[in-house]
Amino acid sequence: MAILFSEQTVKARLTNKLRLKSFIKNLFQREGQGVRHLQYVFCTDAFLLEINKQFLQHDTYTDIVTFELSDDPLETEGEIYISVDRVKENADQYNTSYERELHRVIFHGALHLCGFGDKSEEESNIMREKEEEYLNLYFPVS
Repeated sequence: MAILFSEQTVKARLTNKLRLKSFIKNLFQREGQGVRHLQYVFCTDAFLLEINKQFLQHDTYTDIVTFELSDDPLETEGEIYISVDRVKENADQYNTSYERELHRVIFHGALHLCGFGDKSEEESNIMREKEEEYLNLYFPVS
């Protein structure tokens, strides 16, 4: 199982990558989903907008685009693109730290690959609860 992080002309400022990889693996296990290969790509708004247009036919900025590449429904092989620009803006907008918002989006992408959606209000509410659950596990209050 491989979880990789790469940066496309930006600095994501990820710390403790080994702990984060282990935590993501645990997230998949807790959700009953196998994972073979997962690539996180941190990029700019412009880069992600082009992906959004080309592959999803959406001409809008977004913080994340997730692709499931495996034919096996029990074992994920995916790519997750995250706009660092959007993460910074969202952190300011929602009055949270950049680090916490970045991890929220990282976990959001993993949850998508575990089968969680966010198209309806009900799905969005469940997704937000799951994000908070994993954020609170990753950043425990002391």
